[in-house]
Amino acid sequence: MKIAIGCDPNAEEAKQQLIEFINKKNLGDVTDFGSEDVIYQHTAAAVAEAVARGEYDRGVLLCGTGIGVSIAANKVKGAYAALISDVYSAKRARLSNDANIACLGAFTTGNKLREELIEAFLTNEFVPGCASQPKVDAYHEYDENRK
Repeated sequence: MKIAIGCDPNAEEAKQQLIEFINKKNLGDVTDFGSEDVIYQHTAAAVAEAVARGEYDRGVLLCGTGIGVSIAANKVKGAYAALISDVYSAKRARLSNDANIACLGAFTTGNKLREELIEAFLTNEFVPGCASQPKVDAYHEYDENRK
């Protein structure tokens, strides 16, 4: 699995910790999109666009709360970013919602929880034909038809 990861400067340490964790657990090949830009929109858009184009299977974005990068990433057509803060939601983001980008808060989650969240997000897959399929189809259709 190819994973794009990026953050704002506030989340650099958390991002590096997650990269080490992903590599240690062999969860995928990680490409770091950086953290230097204080305008997190730029990094979030770069990650989201790369995932939406299919160059990466999943994306991971971090900022102080994860809220800003989530909003920014979801502006990109084909990007489905989920703000995750508990393991159940991290799993459901994949299983029920087919999210392709996980957004996390560096200030709102600790290292161990971030590891658990990312492992849950990266090791679960959307289940085609599940009860959630119609809603996923509906927002994919909306996304395809928007300007």
